[in-house]
Amino acid sequence: MSQYYSDSLSAERLRRCYEIAPPRVVRYLEAEIEHVLTKIKPSDTVLELGCGYGRVIGRLLGKARKVVGIDTSKASLDQAKKDLRHHSKLDLAQMNAVKLGFTGGYFDVVICVQNGMSAFKVDQENLILESLRVTRDGGTCLFSSYSDRFWEHRLEWFHLQASEGLIGEIDLGKTGNGCIVCKDGFQATTLRREDFYKMVSRIGVNATLAEVDESSIFCEIRV
Repeated sequence: MSQYYSDSLSAERLRRCYEIAPPRVVRYLEAEIEHVLTKIKPSDTVLELGCGYGRVIGRLLGKARKVVGIDTSKASLDQAKKDLRHHSKLDLAQMNAVKLGFTGGYFDVVICVQNGMSAFKVDQENLILESLRVTRDGGTCLFSSYSDRFWEHRLEWFHLQASEGLIGEIDLGKTGNGCIVCKDGFQATTLRREDFYKMVSRIGVNATLAEVDESSIFCEIRV
């Protein structure tokens, strides 16, 4: 399951998931990016965890001084390098989000958006800790997941992906309560407010949580 985005849902197949998104999902995706952009200054160096084929990075490049994207999928990274080859202030690397190959305090902003924390299938507390490690004092880490208010739109979108064979058939008997389960083993879970609060409490840091567009829950940690 941890290799799903590398083996089965990368590059053009992943891009197709977003191309078929219905209008309400497109609004959600845009609202997340716009929210992230409000947290970035022109002087910032930004890290995106799970950058995929570069869909979000393309927008970050218009705001930040430098952008670094990491992903475990070589195919997705190759696609991003091709699509964004004219951008000199971009670096891309194949890397695990819980074992980042950067020195401490290197980035001004670290982002993991559009439910990446659940999609990565890594220890989520370790992911937060590693993100904090590479963020400078005074910097910001941003993590997001789905709002419960968005459930019906999210489920509609995943049905569309399944109908095109991008993910497996949805197992309706196991799908619910914020978790979408497919018969090929793919799962898309949710982090709710209480989940974020429990994690940051165990780690011993403070966080601000906000709902954006009635579709996302954002967890913001200032370092």
